[in-house]
Amino acid sequence: MGLFFASDEEHYVPGLRKTGFPRYKEVLEDSWKEFFFVGFLTLLYYIPFAGGMVCAVLSKSALVALVSGLVGGAIAGPGFACLVDLILRRLRNDRDDWWPCYKRAMRQNFRAAILPGVFQCLILGMIVFAWALMIWGAGTVTMGTLLLLLVASLLLAMLMMGWWPQVVLFEQKAPIQIKNALFFAIFHFKKVLGAALLQVVWWAVIALFMPWTAFVVPILGVWYVLYLGLFLIYPDLNRDFRVEEQIEEKFPGRLED
Repeated sequence: MGLFFASDEEHYVPGLRKTGFPRYKEVLEDSWKEFFFVGFLTLLYYIPFAGGMVCAVLSKSALVALVSGLVGGAIAGPGFACLVDLILRRLRNDRDDWWPCYKRAMRQNFRAAILPGVFQCLILGMIVFAWALMIWGAGTVTMGTLLLLLVASLLLAMLMMGWWPQVVLFEQKAPIQIKNALFFAIFHFKKVLGAALLQVVWWAVIALFMPWTAFVVPILGVWYVLYLGLFLIYPDLNRDFRVEEQIEEKFPGRLED
């Protein structure tokens, strides 16, 4: 019984939702194909940002890195929001077909996703640019520099773990979403830190072992580690923001138990 293949047992038992690893396995077995397709589409939205960062590093131009973060982030944000939307839907047992959900999420979240996309890519771009220049320029990186880059990456990931779900779930102004994300990270520090650490370690391993890890990116790259992070924080996210409760109030019977 593999993680990516349907099991013989009944997945959704009325009135009972699994927890822990059985729940992780249940959602993954039922939805991995959808996650893969939307994850691959998300990668396409990140091509301008990735291409711009390659040019920035090769030319050693901070201006190019800045433009890549602005333009690439504005393009990548809406695509990433659609992936977040799909994963959250499956975590709350919304079984609507993924393609109509994708188009609806793109239409509804396009404008709201631009700012977090730009913010994420700007900060990430500066981290990548600084790391690449220090490696290529000095040949070695001090422990203090590595620690600084690690802390910056973790803080960014922790903030975005609380920000992105709000983008696709609520119609709120960005300052309110950022404030909520900060408080969520503080009140659930261990879980949010764990989810952020997963993101940072995942992408660090992929980057450090390129080109051998290149085949992983189109298969698992974006969606799998995001699924792990959202799965880890979803119970607290659902309880603090009353996600399923509000959906049931507006759309009775929409969610399966």
